[in-house]
Amino acid sequence: MDKLFHIAINKNQGAEYAILPGDPGRVPKIAEFLDDARPLAQNREFTSYCGTLCGKRIIIMSTGIGGPSAAIALEELAKAGVKTAIRIGTCGGIHLDVVPGDLVIPTAAVRMEGTSKEYAPIEFPAAADFEVLSALAKAAEENRFRFHTGIIQSKDSFYGQHSPETMPVEYELKHKWEAWKKLGVLASEMETAALFTVAAARKIKIGCVLHALWNQERKKMSLKDDDHFDMNAAIKTAVNALKILINQHKE
Repeated sequence: MDKLFHIAINKNQGAEYAILPGDPGRVPKIAEFLDDARPLAQNREFTSYCGTLCGKRIIIMSTGIGGPSAAIALEELAKAGVKTAIRIGTCGGIHLDVVPGDLVIPTAAVRMEGTSKEYAPIEFPAAADFEVLSALAKAAEENRFRFHTGIIQSKDSFYGQHSPETMPVEYELKHKWEAWKKLGVLASEMETAALFTVAAARKIKIGCVLHALWNQERKKMSLKDDDHFDMNAAIKTAVNALKILINQHKE
């Protein structure tokens, strides 16, 4: 059977469940939490492992940076039979309550990126599936991890956020950033809106758990937070949420 063009796996190597980190380097680290984990394929930004959890086959696949590659990953995984997916990623806090090291479990994402516009009209919300969202929140609670649920922002330019004054559209970036703050948006990242919208189009249940690396708004207020890069809480939350979902689906 021919391999799927970008992710380089065959359709018969698929699974019902997938975990989607952005960084290929995180794939083997997540695989350590599965049973019988082994490498599956590697092509471009798409590195994949497979294993089992509660007796069900799981695929872990990196999506790379940004919406276009994340959309391709989910499109091709859908062709390989994926019905439920969880994104594990990183974010920067916007809301002052989001402290480095916290988890953010998005209910929805601001579609300030381009990929989702090729799937759905802009009026359509990029929202998490309630069942997956609930499992993620339950898993975080059971592990006593500090977490927030709410709306995040997905963008296409990392440096548009971190150095907006260098951009010809500085005025637009800064005004929208202030709007997100006034609307209570929790954090900013680059893939979730695309994944949520593709999932809606392809009838995939999806959720997301993000690890807050830093919060530039807290830094502006001279709050002395250390940047936080340990992803274990996000990984454990995603894996335990999948266990919850698998057991619910068995029932």
